[in-house]
Amino acid sequence: MKQKTTAKSGGLTVITTHLNADFDALASMLAAQKLYPEALVVFAGAQERTLRDFFVDSATYLFNWVKIREIDLDAVKRLVIVDTRQKGRIGKFADIIDRPGLDIHIYDHHPPMSDDITGSVEVIEYTGANITILSRILRERRIEITPEEATIMALGLYEDTGSFTFSSTTENDLATAAYLISKGANLKVVSNLITRELEPEQVAILNEMLQAATHYVINGIEVVITTVSSETYINELAVLVHKFKDMDNLDVVFLLARMEDRIYLIARSRLREVDVSAISRAFGGGGHPYAASATIKGLTLAQAEEKLIEILQQCVNPRWTAKELMSFPVIHVSPALTMEEAHDTLTRYNINVLLVMENEELLGTISRQIVERALHHGLKTVPVREYMTMEFSAIDPTGLLPEIQEKIVENKQRLLPVVANGKVLGVITRTDLLNAMVSESRGGVQYSFDSKYRFKYTRKRNFVKFMEQRLPHEIFRLLKNIGEVADTLEYQAYAVGGFVRDLYLYRENLDIDIVIEGNGINFAKTFAKMWKGRVRSHEKFGTAVIVLPNGLKIDVATARIEYYKAPASMPTVELGSIKLDLYRRDFTINTLAVWLSSEEFGTLIDFFGAQKDIKDKTIRVLHNLSFVEDPTRVFRAIRFEQRFGFKIGKLTSNLIENAVKMGFLKKLTGKRLFTELRLILEEEDPMLAVKRMDEYGLLQFISSKLFFNNVMKQLFINIRGVLSWYNLLFLGESYKKWVTYLLGLIYSLDQKETEELCYHLEIPERYHDFCLREKGKGESFLRWFMHHPDASNSALYAELRPLSIETLLFIMAKARSDRARMAISTYITHLRPMKIFLRGADLKELGFTPGPIYRKILSAVLDAKLNGEVKTKADEIDFVRANWQINVHQ
Repeated sequence: MKQKTTAKSGGLTVITTHLNADFDALASMLAAQKLYPEALVVFAGAQERTLRDFFVDSATYLFNWVKIREIDLDAVKRLVIVDTRQKGRIGKFADIIDRPGLDIHIYDHHPPMSDDITGSVEVIEYTGANITILSRILRERRIEITPEEATIMALGLYEDTGSFTFSSTTENDLATAAYLISKGANLKVVSNLITRELEPEQVAILNEMLQAATHYVINGIEVVITTVSSETYINELAVLVHKFKDMDNLDVVFLLARMEDRIYLIARSRLREVDVSAISRAFGGGGHPYAASATIKGLTLAQAEEKLIEILQQCVNPRWTAKELMSFPVIHVSPALTMEEAHDTLTRYNINVLLVMENEELLGTISRQIVERALHHGLKTVPVREYMTMEFSAIDPTGLLPEIQEKIVENKQRLLPVVANGKVLGVITRTDLLNAMVSESRGGVQYSFDSKYRFKYTRKRNFVKFMEQRLPHEIFRLLKNIGEVADTLEYQAYAVGGFVRDLYLYRENLDIDIVIEGNGINFAKTFAKMWKGRVRSHEKFGTAVIVLPNGLKIDVATARIEYYKAPASMPTVELGSIKLDLYRRDFTINTLAVWLSSEEFGTLIDFFGAQKDIKDKTIRVLHNLSFVEDPTRVFRAIRFEQRFGFKIGKLTSNLIENAVKMGFLKKLTGKRLFTELRLILEEEDPMLAVKRMDEYGLLQFISSKLFFNNVMKQLFINIRGVLSWYNLLFLGESYKKWVTYLLGLIYSLDQKETEELCYHLEIPERYHDFCLREKGKGESFLRWFMHHPDASNSALYAELRPLSIETLLFIMAKARSDRARMAISTYITHLRPMKIFLRGADLKELGFTPGPIYRKILSAVLDAKLNGEVKTKADEIDFVRANWQINVHQ
């Protein structure tokens, strides 16, 4: 067993550095050894793998090096610490730091931190690399170094300054480089180690980082956060973070790596506004303003990322206040002004949004877009108050850029009033905000919509891993194929709509909707030809349906904009971009898109704050005239609200009430009303949606006689229970759920009222029978059963046989007595499927002459079987022989 190194006379002098030592730490230890030639060099813990390999292969002989387990810590009298002064970063040496009599010497270039060690000798200088400090001391003391030593010191210098590209680089660092080169530093060795090739496993980790990257704009500065997970320790993550940062020319990067039972944070920044050392300190770590790290315990990867974002919002330094950004004086209108007059004001001052004020009180805002649409729909005399946006945020003049950004971008406000003591001082527009954000992150460069930066300030995140985890492999591969075909046509392809929304919500939905920036029909035909599918197209709307050989359907649309020539009319379609295409959609939650083209495959695009509204569980329209242009969206708002357990936003709710009050739903055709009603009744539990319809006064547009009350509520609850019961029977007979619920909706209508409803909603003729006849027959059965509770099975069969399964389920739910429900249940489960063995051929063989008597005999046999009088075919033959004589004619 190797003996521990103990003190000679005067005790041990030990040189150490931080855990996970890098080349700068190694160089500093080497230089310190030149200053303290009697000292032992001891690593406090693990080193980065490249350094470890280099040290073992090439540099061990230069150091008076021993392992920490070979040191008797009690014998240490002087501790020389280089490239750190944090107690938490020196491993086991932290145990002796507070020991009386220990002489501590510190050489460090990091900013101060709360757990810094103090020493009898402290040389603290803010340089790009720590070796710069120690090499200066060597020069001043005229201590010579060999070319090999100069090369190792140059390695530390080049690594910690990013080859002199980091903003922390000082003139002293450059002077040190000159000194080391003069001493024979081999820059070829430095270059080979600094720019070494990645190994295959490192490439895989780097690819995972690229796929998981999420872009945020925080306080006007773009920040990228990426994550990796591994059950084992990953070496040289800092090298991969450098590579990742350089590949995309990123200013600020944070890596959160889950390895074994803890999270590691590695941070890099080129901007003075983002001091990553301060951010790392919040996690108990440290470093430089441009490069820092931390070890995080007790948090999951998701929790660590959430905490990081919170800290970034606090620590990233903004440059702007609301007072500096605002415009004034404020142009405003009164709420009584007409839409036409508001339009004149917008035109006169060449602005796009007006504040609505009365007696200096701010009431809301109204945009040019809303005003012009209102005029288009003939609403020029309607007061502004009817369509102004009343949900708005304001900001204090001292408000900072993060708050300005949140209120304008997150709340989708076109104009942000700046208010102090109830008085409007000025306004901040989206353009004001964008210019501030761009000038902060790109020195004032602005980008046109058609440039490659058109999504620069759109909420984006890499969605690939999520898609791989959630989608069947064949669907994921299909989406990649769609992107590849779009590339060949020089189109852009996007997955959109409910498919993306439900993917985000972890709900299964394989109804794929694709939008093409280009010719959607041409894309569909090309794709179908390549994959042996067939196409149905609609030239007027630029849409197509691809049907693949396996039966899978893909809906394809050309990116388009829609406008409505009149309230409640069908839309007129023109070509557009993906952003304009998404803007025409009903609610923000349906505006997510996933880029499928190869270069950006799997990028989730969010122009309109869909992710925030999904997180907040809120249904919001995209513009204030949404329900004017298409009143059916009222029903969809309710349907989505109840399906997802969301809440209709306050402004959206006000706009629904306004659409009802203004009578726009009266302009809908019965067919469109019926379509929306049917979709609501197809939902898993339509009861709450019907209740919401009643709250908004929408049932009156179905029938003036319809009201949601406790009786209807209980009936819908019963229907849901009955349908669940029926589904669990697995009888194999399908049914139309919406029909059963429709019968429940109109349960209180008489025959005339029901007939009026059918014609008003333009319900197809094939469904009239359910409403006009079966409903009455079903209710007649319930009345009949009240007087015949002991009816035989054959009597039940005769009464219930004319009814469809949908009506049977309805009357079972409506039945007030358990006995009636049991009778209907018995009919559905036992009597309805019952068949007899005898056929006409059997009767002929028995000697009966074919004729009307066959029906009479077979019906009697069935009654007997229903009543339990016969069971087998032999029983049936005996029953016939006992009740009919052979060769008896009708």
